[in-house]
Amino acid sequence: MKIIIAGGTGFLGENLEKHFTEKGNQVYILTRNPQHKNEILWDAQTIGEWKNYLEKADVLINLTGKSVDCRYNEKNKNEIYSSRIESTRILQKAIDQCSEKPKIWLNASSATIYVHSEKHINTEENGIIGDDFSMNICKSWETEFFKVENEEIRKVALRTSIVMGKNGGAFPKLKMITKLGLGGKQGRGTQMVSWIHIEDFCKAVDWIIRHETLSGTVNITAPAPLSNQNMMRKLRNKMKMPFGLNAPVWQLEIASLFMKTETELLLKSRNVYPEKLIKSGFKFLYPEFDEAILNLLES
Repeated sequence: MKIIIAGGTGFLGENLEKHFTEKGNQVYILTRNPQHKNEILWDAQTIGEWKNYLEKADVLINLTGKSVDCRYNEKNKNEIYSSRIESTRILQKAIDQCSEKPKIWLNASSATIYVHSEKHINTEENGIIGDDFSMNICKSWETEFFKVENEEIRKVALRTSIVMGKNGGAFPKLKMITKLGLGGKQGRGTQMVSWIHIEDFCKAVDWIIRHETLSGTVNITAPAPLSNQNMMRKLRNKMKMPFGLNAPVWQLEIASLFMKTETELLLKSRNVYPEKLIKSGFKFLYPEFDEAILNLLES
């Protein structure tokens, strides 16, 4: 297949590129800063030479968007919003000009679209979507993505949870704080954590491409969310750390100022279930957190 990944130089993009290249596919990356021969210059705002690569592409994956791991001041909020909306909009514009359009377009979204929920499990069908900065970003993003219907293109919004990998995502940070003896619960510890192993993330994207019945929104998350307290305890046990200091909310507020991030990333309860993937027959390599961390802690 010919696969185009827009904004593909980050943790998820690099792993997808590796996954698909190893299977013999042709992968091109759209990036602001091309370094390798399969990387094509784009600014995520205007149509340029990169549009030609969309012609006759089998798959387009858009992962473009400023990281939410920052302080939510007005400048950053605007960049988080515009980077997602503008890249989606310009890709649609470029596709409309293609004579042979990509067959499937997968656009990043986030499991953060669902409300803080400790008891209610959010599936694609019965998920409760709320109203705050993060949720509204996701809603606007998906609205922009699904606004234009091209009959010949199957569109899928990937509502991805926290992705765990050895060399990126949340896991190296969790491992580090656990090593430092700070691996207790964060806040009340009752908030649910929806997560997925990076290998399962790549496998799920591959599965969606090959299964034409899957379209619309799809939850990309392992089927076993767990509480923050439980997650940290399992991590301490596997790392043989006898203790882990708890971090109350006030402490996290101070730490997040220094680390230029937001406590929401740790304290929001994401309780999400991948119903569409499961019903379509997808099998996870790491359905349970214990199996995932055993793999991730292997050097």
